[in-house]
Amino acid sequence: MAQQSRRESFSGALTTSSSIDAEDNDLSWPFGDLEGLDKDDVRETAYEVFFTACRSSPGFGGGRNAINFYSNHHHQQHDGDGAGIGSPSSRMGSGPVVVMSPTSRIKRALGMKMLKKSPTRRMSAVGGGGGGSAPGSPTGPLNHGGTSPAMGFATVPISGRPRRPLTSAEIMRAQMRVTEHSDNRLRKTIMRTLVGQVRTMGRRAETIILPLELLRHLKPSEFNDSQEYHLWQRRQLKILEAGLLLHPSIPLDKSSPYVMRLREIIRASETKPIDTGKNSDTMRTLCNSVVSLSWRSPNGTPTDVCHWADGFPLNIHIYVSLLQSIFDFRDETLVLDEVDELVELMKKTWSTLGINRPVHNMCFAWVLFQQYVRTSQVEPDLLYATHAMLSTEVANDAKKPDREAMYVKLLSSMLASMQGWAERRLLHYHDYFQRGNFVLIENLLPLALSASKILGEDVTIAEGIGKEKGDTQIVDSSGDRVDHYIRASIKNAFAKIIETGSYKSTSLEVKDEASEALLQLAKEAEDLALREREIFSPILNKWHSIAASIAAVTLHQCYGAVLKQYLAGVSTLNNETVSVLQSAGKLEKVLVQMLVEDSAECEDGGKTIVREMVPYEVDSVILRLMRKWIGERLKSGQECLNRAKDSETWNPKSKTEPHATSAAELIKIAKEAVDDFFEIPVGITDDLINDLAQGFDNLFKDYTNLVTACGSKQSYVPTLPPLTRCNGDSKFIKLWKRAAPCTINSEYIHQSGLNDAHHPRPSTSRGTQRLYIRLNTLYYLQSHLHSLEKNLALAPRTTASHGYHRRNHINSSSYFDLALASIQSACHRVSEVAAYRLIFLDSNSVFYDTLYAADVENARIKPALRILKQNLNLLTAILTDRAQPVAMREVMKASFEAFLMVLLAGGCSRVFYRSDYPMIEEDFENLKRTICTCGEGLLNEDAVEKEAEIVEGVIALMGDSTEQLMEDFSILTCEASGIGSVGSGQKLPMPPTTGRWNRADPNTILRVLCHRNDTAANHFLKKTFQLAKRR
Repeated sequence: MAQQSRRESFSGALTTSSSIDAEDNDLSWPFGDLEGLDKDDVRETAYEVFFTACRSSPGFGGGRNAINFYSNHHHQQHDGDGAGIGSPSSRMGSGPVVVMSPTSRIKRALGMKMLKKSPTRRMSAVGGGGGGSAPGSPTGPLNHGGTSPAMGFATVPISGRPRRPLTSAEIMRAQMRVTEHSDNRLRKTIMRTLVGQVRTMGRRAETIILPLELLRHLKPSEFNDSQEYHLWQRRQLKILEAGLLLHPSIPLDKSSPYVMRLREIIRASETKPIDTGKNSDTMRTLCNSVVSLSWRSPNGTPTDVCHWADGFPLNIHIYVSLLQSIFDFRDETLVLDEVDELVELMKKTWSTLGINRPVHNMCFAWVLFQQYVRTSQVEPDLLYATHAMLSTEVANDAKKPDREAMYVKLLSSMLASMQGWAERRLLHYHDYFQRGNFVLIENLLPLALSASKILGEDVTIAEGIGKEKGDTQIVDSSGDRVDHYIRASIKNAFAKIIETGSYKSTSLEVKDEASEALLQLAKEAEDLALREREIFSPILNKWHSIAASIAAVTLHQCYGAVLKQYLAGVSTLNNETVSVLQSAGKLEKVLVQMLVEDSAECEDGGKTIVREMVPYEVDSVILRLMRKWIGERLKSGQECLNRAKDSETWNPKSKTEPHATSAAELIKIAKEAVDDFFEIPVGITDDLINDLAQGFDNLFKDYTNLVTACGSKQSYVPTLPPLTRCNGDSKFIKLWKRAAPCTINSEYIHQSGLNDAHHPRPSTSRGTQRLYIRLNTLYYLQSHLHSLEKNLALAPRTTASHGYHRRNHINSSSYFDLALASIQSACHRVSEVAAYRLIFLDSNSVFYDTLYAADVENARIKPALRILKQNLNLLTAILTDRAQPVAMREVMKASFEAFLMVLLAGGCSRVFYRSDYPMIEEDFENLKRTICTCGEGLLNEDAVEKEAEIVEGVIALMGDSTEQLMEDFSILTCEASGIGSVGSGQKLPMPPTTGRWNRADPNTILRVLCHRNDTAANHFLKKTFQLAKRR
């Protein structure tokens, strides 16, 4: 990547922490949050972990002579020995590690400049700022009256004092803003921890639970005051809580007593410090709990590594805090030349924090990018370095097949954060980059593309292993991403023009103002296109060969959308509309020329991109205006339908028009729309006719659904009573009942129903009459739809359409297929509901309730037939001629079903003898005759006889002997159940109630037996099914 002159606008002032925090808000942290721990807590803990891991290294407490310093002339004697970085010859004896390398491998690999050409950039006056016990070092803790840890270091010679290079320990302490007081406490704790160890410096860092050791060995007396100690202790306990309870690397059993005890101790420390003395029960409990939780393993086997800081996200927070120390605290846009040595030392913390090389590379890339953002983006080197890390180390790690799931999750989150930050600028590059800094796009775009590539090709594919091929999502290629950025930024820039101009969306409501606004908008859109071609397209062409073409097409679409909005309020063409269309045509010519010039060298000559540019044609405008007109008429129809849903009462419009008023209104709207449609002075196409017809087709279909919303026939059919056997009366009782029918017990008959039977009166309810009006309405719609169909079919056309709608109409028989089919089904449904309501509800008192109640001879069907005749006469008086046949047919079906219900499901009030058969047969013949008479010309006798066959078959069973019925029942039941025959000791199964009654149905025969009042039937039912007697 070609490097630009960096930080041209950087004034040289140092970036303060407050300004960094303000700039950091735009970049989201991708690694999860830590509750109760702030950045300073994490930074101090990071230094403690780092120091402990590096304690065996010179300068960190590794031996008595490790902290001895040497004057500058000692180093001058060895400057030319050619020793490598960190080699023993680069220092005297066992003295501290000093930085002698004039170059940095990491900075060279990342393309970053060295800050100094001399071998020793950072120098310290001997006796000042040394590690641990130098007398000239700061003596107080930071923020408590002490001196800043950086005050003992200088980059220029200090008069009168010998100079020497700083050790890595000194650099880290200064970089991480750790006071000497805190550093000394840490050193003492490490030494106390290792006292008595057989191999003092051989104890590995991953075996030390650092916060616990600090709590054990540091006492309140070593702090300035009790408040400082309490805050310090709380930090250590919060770290233990985060690492062992909130974010453990090994899943935690929350019911463990160690968990509960540790939680109690942490809670208790909120108000006052806990006692950490040797004889403290609290400290013993804390030690036991922490050690037990730290030394767990995933499978319960012994382990040689403790887990207190390797859980996500605690480990990432700590490690990122360490990596941030590579930036010079005096100028945080710069990376220290000593970065190689510092990073090498940081690797010693990997075992403690559970970090590996891929995670390190990921975090390193993140801190580079985060620093670039936090320092106001003034140092392009940081952006170059981030891109270098992503395109090499991170990309290679992401392709490895043995990656852990957590790594993939972290990488995805980090890349998404980076990409999100970059794309917020690239998606608005017209706002973020002006003439003075537009070249920064060339720096930021590769980073966004690298992140997108890793997310798409490496992370996403790996997560899709084992899934179906279609489930794997591939992120767009670089060209597609740049395409997206161009389109989005053009759209946003265009939207900004609209927001800041005098042609806001509110002005479009006034026609004259809208026309002026569209003219001005076209001019500014042309200026935007020219600026895009001159400034941004030459840069973006490096990643997308037709960048200018994409911008032209997008701008064309944006203006087209506004033009469409304008035309939506235009009902007719006028001068203002013509001016707007002319200005739109001029803009279109500029954009087309821009596209042609840019795409001339494309493989397909720009044909693909040209297809995206839909011309602003007058014909298309007319079509849109016509469709708008159609939409308005359909809207009127929809409003009529909505009113009908709210207020239609299904009363006749008038005596001569026995249909609903809402249907007449809807038909009127449709007829006027069709007539006006062909009066419009434009070419009418088949597509437009189909649009109009299809809209009304859907409206009539919805209206038909409204008409059929009248319930179902099942809601009127009585519930079947339970099966019981007749309670045979004595001969004396039977004779008494025959001699005195007027004294029948009310248990067997509803007296009110009997009175209705002997004094018939019209029984058609208002609800049933409204159902008749619904049925009339359906036939009214059907007849007028045929008339509308004829008008549409015979209307003149100027253009024959080859579109989708026309082909559909050719394959269909009508413009109103959906509505007509829906009406046909609705007529049957409404007539069926009306018939069942008439028979089972309106005529219930003279039919189902009283027919044959208690005694056949004295409860014959004649009263019911008189009522039925009156009801049928009223039916034919209300219904139109076309509606009468289907209604009469459904009344016949409902009457026959009600007759069967009386015979087979009449309940306790019905008792039949074999001798009743002739009377029942005669009554049914009368019922058929009545229907044929009232339905003369509507129903033919053959249809009635065919429908009556099933009823007559059941009536025939009433004349069979009980023995014959029992025999037929047994045979049919065995055949239906598949058992063949009933053996000794076996019982017949209870046949299911299907509701489809006929003489071959076992359940039908069983019901005849249940209503047969004789000893044989009674005994058979009791023995076979243990049916209860009637009460």
